[in-house]
Amino acid sequence: MTFWNRRNRTVVIGALPVVMLISLIGLPTVPGTDIDLTVPYAAQGKGPTFNTLGDVDGKPVVEITGETPDETSGNLNMTTVSVRTNMTLAQALGRWLFTDDVLVPIEQVFPPGQSPEAVQEKNAAAFAASESNATISAMDYLKRHVETMVMDISKDSPATGVVHINDVILKVGDKDVFRPDDLAEEIRKHQPGDTVTLTIDRHGREITKDVQLGDMPEELREKGEDDPIAFLGVTSVAQPAGDLKVEYNLTDVGGPSAGLMFSLAVVDKLSPGELSGGRFVAGTGTIDGTGTVGPIGGITHKIHAAADAGAEVFLVPADNCREALTAGEDDVQLVEVDSLDDAIEDLDTINSGGQPSLCQD
Repeated sequence: MTFWNRRNRTVVIGALPVVMLISLIGLPTVPGTDIDLTVPYAAQGKGPTFNTLGDVDGKPVVEITGETPDETSGNLNMTTVSVRTNMTLAQALGRWLFTDDVLVPIEQVFPPGQSPEAVQEKNAAAFAASESNATISAMDYLKRHVETMVMDISKDSPATGVVHINDVILKVGDKDVFRPDDLAEEIRKHQPGDTVTLTIDRHGREITKDVQLGDMPEELREKGEDDPIAFLGVTSVAQPAGDLKVEYNLTDVGGPSAGLMFSLAVVDKLSPGELSGGRFVAGTGTIDGTGTVGPIGGITHKIHAAADAGAEVFLVPADNCREALTAGEDDVQLVEVDSLDDAIEDLDTINSGGQPSLCQD
């Protein structure tokens, strides 16, 4: 039998506060209270990467219907950044010490005054806009027309019960609508409370619907937008006019940074030849309705993820090139792009054995 002397008791009693502290830093709240012990930081690191020419959950990431897509091979991978929030101190320290994650103030993920739900809704809208702009840019490159389809309707919005998902908006009043930007522009010309007439193609039948516009909810406004803003309450995307349809089958991915790779996949599937040349190409970048490629956040995390997956070439938005060079992935060719046309030209150059435009110091 072992007996504890006074010194042993002193050591154990003195260690109790340390043990309690270590236990507490691993908990989200103080037991029996509502005191929050999570840290005001988020961990950003390598996220999953998806081949836009491949499948996810048994469906093509970029699905073409209405005509037979061209055969493709290789990879055109979009890349993501993982974001972890609501971490305890122990979890945050673990990410910082034992992974390549970077800790950033939580305000960079959830701006002050915006709930996580509002941020998620904005990210989903940004992703839908990314898909729409990818389609527009690809159709413009391929010299094809687009139309504006309703993808989602905000709950209890003016459009609820009037506009249906998959409706194609043809006109606002007497103004033609071709692209989602056209629809947004025409709605914003009005004031909350105005009634507008929408001309809609619903399953091949042209109809008209009157809608009384509301005022845009505060959580959907950009910072500094305080004046009344007319609000319809639909999320619309561009799709090719006619029988051709392009659908993007990725869920739980938000933000606009997949635009370039989506657009390249559409072009690759609807034109002869292979943009990747059978290689593993990855990349990132926003894209607007004119095909211009814009910068994104977390470029080094995305390059690391692509390198781990086996990428040989990474398409980098021009404004991200300086930061991209700090990733230190010497086996990955960092190609500088500023537009869809530029990216396609660089890939064609690589396929012909030439030297593309590389990121420079």
